[in-house]
Amino acid sequence: MPRVEAIGEMLDHAAQAARRATGKIDHARQIAVEHGAEAYAAEMIARTALGATSEVIEIASNDGYLLQYFRRAGIRVLGVEPASGPASVALAKGIPTRTCYFGRDTAAMLRAEGHRPGLIVANNVLPHVPDLNDFVAGLRVLLPETGRITLEHPSLLHLIQQIQFDTIYHEHLSYFSLATAETIFRAHALRVFDADELPTHGGSLRLHVCHEAASPMPSPALDRLRRCEAAARLHQAETYRDFRERVAAKRAAIRDFLVTARRAGKSVLAYGAPAKGNTLLNYCGITRELIPFTVDRNPHKQGLLLPGTHLPIRDPAALLAATPDYVFILPWNLKDEIIAQLPEVRAWGGRFVVPAPVLSIVS
Repeated sequence: MPRVEAIGEMLDHAAQAARRATGKIDHARQIAVEHGAEAYAAEMIARTALGATSEVIEIASNDGYLLQYFRRAGIRVLGVEPASGPASVALAKGIPTRTCYFGRDTAAMLRAEGHRPGLIVANNVLPHVPDLNDFVAGLRVLLPETGRITLEHPSLLHLIQQIQFDTIYHEHLSYFSLATAETIFRAHALRVFDADELPTHGGSLRLHVCHEAASPMPSPALDRLRRCEAAARLHQAETYRDFRERVAAKRAAIRDFLVTARRAGKSVLAYGAPAKGNTLLNYCGITRELIPFTVDRNPHKQGLLLPGTHLPIRDPAALLAATPDYVFILPWNLKDEIIAQLPEVRAWGGRFVVPAPVLSIVS
């Protein structure tokens, strides 16, 4: 099991880096992020009948960004955030926040203090948790009889079907199918009663969870997703042997494209420096001979090197000055946004390379 202190250090560093990057988020994307958070808050307020006497607790609440929308609606909020940097930002904004890890002990402490949340939120938390049983046991302890939990995490079904091997990296300790998540919650007298499929991170699930004896009936969407997972044979070993072969074929296709382009005298530069990009570049054995450098809008990444491959990270102006024949998009889940940002590439006759779900060239 990973050392909890080391995970905390990583989360604190990552959270601070993310906050430094926010100044460079495109205005359109920022609006989309804000709309998503606000829309989620409005939906959950309506679905769970939250009001002035209700409370929402978010686990891994970061700087309180989501909780602010519940607070604006007159609902009491509390964040639980293990990283001290974003927790201090939340406190400065007036969002009550506890700087600690969530588990059975934290849940018991909060319950003893009188907290009875009508909604517990845990977005993109479960894959990072080193002790799943302690975490889920904590959810059960803290959740009132009529309370609800929502959790979001990447979809294993999408990962397998779309060959998203580059979304596998060290900060994720687990990858969940719906069936696996249901098994974990069932072991702690909780159950999933609804599931939403989201486009986030190339495909995510939002699970709605309640006490085992609570009233909500399983939704049609939940039954449909169960059938999809069964049809995809997610719990058969052969599925993962086939996935291994498809990943290897994808690796070969990416390398073949880059080697062929180089031999033809074509230039290729990369766009972005995301975590998924490091997995892809290192697994595919891509060197600076094939892609001399990448660019990223985050000034705190510029001037650094990508881990393993040591590709330099430069300002996007360097890509525009180089006029490459191909721009290899590493954060492929943002391909439409990135292509829209770079009309100059098409103007000089360049094309975009999108590695997922299959390698494709966009003129």
